[in-house]
Amino acid sequence: MTDQNVEPTDITSDDKLWCALTYIFSPIVPVIILLMEDKKDRPFIKAHNMQALILGIVLWVINVVLSFVYVGVCTSGLTLILMIYYGYTAYQGKYVKIPVITDFVKKQGWE
Repeated sequence: MTDQNVEPTDITSDDKLWCALTYIFSPIVPVIILLMEDKKDRPFIKAHNMQALILGIVLWVINVVLSFVYVGVCTSGLTLILMIYYGYTAYQGKYVKIPVITDFVKKQGWE
């Protein structure tokens, strides 16, 4: 993955849309993209897809745990706002750097 300040040149509007959808509808859309041969190998989509998948799973687990601890408190609203922000950033054609998750994805070689 490249630096956030560097604008990639081979990004199509279709790539931007798929990346935005990966964050907003995570973890469902990232799994669908992994099954699509023509999308999963695109560099921009690949960089965002694994981050969105891992972030979606982590936030889903956190929401489930917190819902048992704080009965009646909805943490999914904050999660939705965060995912929309990341989706909007990806739709602008920028790479998203999520503090722990981006480094984890890079170390695993999933980008």
